[in-house]
Amino acid sequence: MLEESKKLKKQLGSFDVFAIATGAMFSSGLFLLPGLAAGETGPSVFLAYLVSGLLVLPTMLSKAELGTAFPRAGGTYYIIDRTLGPLMGSIGGFGSWLSLVFKSAFALIGMGAYISIFFDVPITPVAIILTVAFGALNIFGAKETSKLQNILVITLLSVMAFYLVQGFSHLFSLDILDVHREQFTPFFKEGVQGFFATVGMVFVSYAGLTKVVSVAEEVQDPDRNIPRGMFLSITTAIVVYVSGVYLMTAVLEPSAFMEDLTPVATAGDVFLDWLPGDTGLILVVIAAIAAFASTGNAGIMSASRFPLAMARDKLVHPKFSKLGKFDTPTTSIAVTTGMMIFLLLVFNVKEVAKLASAFKLLLFGLLNLAVIVMRESQIEEYDPGYKSPFYPWVQMIGMLTSGLLIFEMGILSILFTVAIMILSVAWYYYYAYSKIDRQGAIFHVHERLGQYKDYGLENEMRHILQEKGLRDEDPYELVVSRATVCDVEDSHTPYQDIVDRACSDLASKAGISEETLHQAFDSVSDFGAIPIGEGAALNHTRMQTDADPELVIVRVKEGVTIDDEHYDSLVGDQEGAKLYAIFFLVSPEEYSTQHLRFLAHTAEMIDQDDFLKRWKNAKDEAELREILLRSERFINIKVQSSNKTKDMIGKKMKEIKLPGESLVTMLKRKGEINIPHGNTVIQEGDRLSIVGDPEDIKEIKGFREN
Repeated sequence: MLEESKKLKKQLGSFDVFAIATGAMFSSGLFLLPGLAAGETGPSVFLAYLVSGLLVLPTMLSKAELGTAFPRAGGTYYIIDRTLGPLMGSIGGFGSWLSLVFKSAFALIGMGAYISIFFDVPITPVAIILTVAFGALNIFGAKETSKLQNILVITLLSVMAFYLVQGFSHLFSLDILDVHREQFTPFFKEGVQGFFATVGMVFVSYAGLTKVVSVAEEVQDPDRNIPRGMFLSITTAIVVYVSGVYLMTAVLEPSAFMEDLTPVATAGDVFLDWLPGDTGLILVVIAAIAAFASTGNAGIMSASRFPLAMARDKLVHPKFSKLGKFDTPTTSIAVTTGMMIFLLLVFNVKEVAKLASAFKLLLFGLLNLAVIVMRESQIEEYDPGYKSPFYPWVQMIGMLTSGLLIFEMGILSILFTVAIMILSVAWYYYYAYSKIDRQGAIFHVHERLGQYKDYGLENEMRHILQEKGLRDEDPYELVVSRATVCDVEDSHTPYQDIVDRACSDLASKAGISEETLHQAFDSVSDFGAIPIGEGAALNHTRMQTDADPELVIVRVKEGVTIDDEHYDSLVGDQEGAKLYAIFFLVSPEEYSTQHLRFLAHTAEMIDQDDFLKRWKNAKDEAELREILLRSERFINIKVQSSNKTKDMIGKKMKEIKLPGESLVTMLKRKGEINIPHGNTVIQEGDRLSIVGDPEDIKEIKGFREN
């Protein structure tokens, strides 16, 4: 597991994800490229943008799945490294970093160009100043960077929404048939071949969509927010691109449009001329500056996470993994910013950025392959919060699309891609080969063929499961609430007697023989359990059963001494090691990933500093359960005539109405704990243990009020 000091803070929500992905797409693809693309295919250019948006969907679906399974800094690099191995990871890491650096530098050149429309300033120095400013902002924190990103994207989309409404209002005031006859004929200027060549040209306009996975480690609830942000972003991008380019095609003279490098502004002159002075042009320039700025800002934020992730994995110098005062990868951001300044001073950034497009397509193909590798590896810990539909056809289409479009990029782009690959391989064998001992998930596929397997990846993914926590649909609270609790008073009770008692209870609940359960628990380890913290051990198994997950909780107040050499070796050979908390979990075979999430969450609860003290001092069964339950999904209330719970007195359990799908799991009456049934009558003084969704639990807390 990563050291705590190396972890990035989770500060980004779903709108931040949307803003980063959306901001990374709108720059030259909208404000520069449409006219040039129209020169290749004619009026069908807007359709080329639509087809390109649809063709990027397979990679988006694959990356949404991989991003929720691997919420780690470095996105594309980390995923390729863990699936295809560190050699391919080196290629993916260096290539992704360089591609983003080139694209971000180009975006800031574009921003400088639009600023120069109103101010007589040199473009390159302005781009360098902007690079330094965005780099400094990134150092101050992901949240601060994302706040600016949100403002830029809101500004861009607000102006573009006004722009599109005004444009279509103007268009509908004309004779649509005449417009189409004059502006859209011939529809395919260079035939079908020219159209698909244009699809390849504009495809990279959507490439920024997947940048957001590079900052997945900083996203709150990645299982929900990453897919949601990406889907909303691609929908927005397709609508704005297709509608905007359609408008430009409809209102601009065809030959002039095909040579226009500022088509958004030129088209705006046609239907925004009713605004006073240069207001229409100013609005377009504001939108363009916001677009280029958001691309450059998101680019620095995303690109800087690649060296950070590679340094963690010993592929580059460890300094790149250090977090600064503001919990951001300061060295990585500084080097990324410095590289952009170097490119701006030395190269024709526009041409180099074009060359990087082929490498971006290669990465898209590898990401689709990565999903196939992970699915076929059958690693139980692979637990994405979102799964791509229509597997593996979606991934195969994604790989095929990437391969075909690479050849549309031209020989120079292909040679540039090959050069990056060669240099990355050379670096890997020169610097990193002797420092690492891991392999990718592809070795699990090999293992199915009787060859090698990388067990380190399984351990790493277990830590990811623990960090991600439970899902909303996981019935963890319900399982804990109905679990059998054994409070062992005699510390001389043999450990095996405790196992026998747990197996007996679980056998009756799960419909499995005690002997089968004994054998299953024994197969977990030589000791028959896994130590998961100081004084705690977990016995678990998955069985072929139709029963729900079942749990037995054991507390030994004085601790039971374990006289087992294997156990001693697991806990560090501590003399007289004792167990105070023992858990026995049985789940159906078909719910393997849910079973692993239960284990990971139990381990996380036990890792809390005060767990053992609270466990030993718990007064009764109810308090023991409460220690294991998530506070936002669990509450104990006392039924009293002095507060809102008075309405429950004298009613049967089935007659009371609780918010949502909340459930009373235990009833404590006069010191005795009971499992309530529908006909159980509630009395004043009863203490009810209730589980439910966080919002419902908040509402139930109000029952305590007078």
